[in-house]
Amino acid sequence: MRSTFKLLFYINRQKIKKNGKCPVMGRITLDGKVSQYSTGEDVQPKFWDANKGRAVIHGQNPETSIELRELNRKLEELEEKLEPADPLNFPGYPAKLAVREEETGLRDAAVAAVGKIMGRKAVCVVLDSRFFMGSMSAAVGEKLTLAIEYAGKNKLPLILFAASGGARMQEGILSLMQMAKTSAALARFAEKGLLYISVLTDPTTGGVTASFASLGDIILAEPGALIGFAGPRVIQQTIGETLPEGFQRAEFQMEHGFVDAVVPRSELRSTLAQLLKLHGKGDRHG
Repeated sequence: MRSTFKLLFYINRQKIKKNGKCPVMGRITLDGKVSQYSTGEDVQPKFWDANKGRAVIHGQNPETSIELRELNRKLEELEEKLEPADPLNFPGYPAKLAVREEETGLRDAAVAAVGKIMGRKAVCVVLDSRFFMGSMSAAVGEKLTLAIEYAGKNKLPLILFAASGGARMQEGILSLMQMAKTSAALARFAEKGLLYISVLTDPTTGGVTASFASLGDIILAEPGALIGFAGPRVIQQTIGETLPEGFQRAEFQMEHGFVDAVVPRSELRSTLAQLLKLHGKGDRHG
């Protein structure tokens, strides 16, 4: 079944602020289901092109042009046009990429955005398992790194949602290098004292678990999510022992201190909003 994904920016003309500006909103349509969010930006209606979903820069005075150009830059950054390459000339890889792009409407397995969760601004990156099982290509690693650096530069909290089978085998060592790259970016982010929340969904495995997904100041997981490096069957066959029931599932990981809390998706928004509120300035100490 073909999945569809579309991201559109627009302004809410019904909520004009005292300064005459309207909030810039994002609308995500996934398989016909629509979700809307605030980007945290605003603009005067006369400067907005509804057809292009961007601010109009030409013909404005220099000061206004700079402001509008910065707004457009932020919106472009939310949908960074990074695409996977085929650095190893892996047989059949370009064709498979084309199929996944056609099926999902995505350029790769990661989607980045800046917005608000119940009024709290944050940078979010989501791995989409529909695209090569959310595996980490060089493009995915770059997008994650850019988002981390953007959050650090703008002193915003960071939330990463993991859903991945790990590294992307078609890109070999270049994929594995993203583990170090994203981890180094998070180390620099941590030096600024900013908050990073990692949300683990089903499954979170391989090199993603062994890198950025496990480095959160706070680690949340969805009920029943498989979380680990190697899968339970591989481990069981390697050690020759029967594994305990629920091994590597979110509840098991929480009992053993790897996960801070198991949160159903229906409660995730309010939980994240509460955590962002507790750390009101975007840092780890609140």
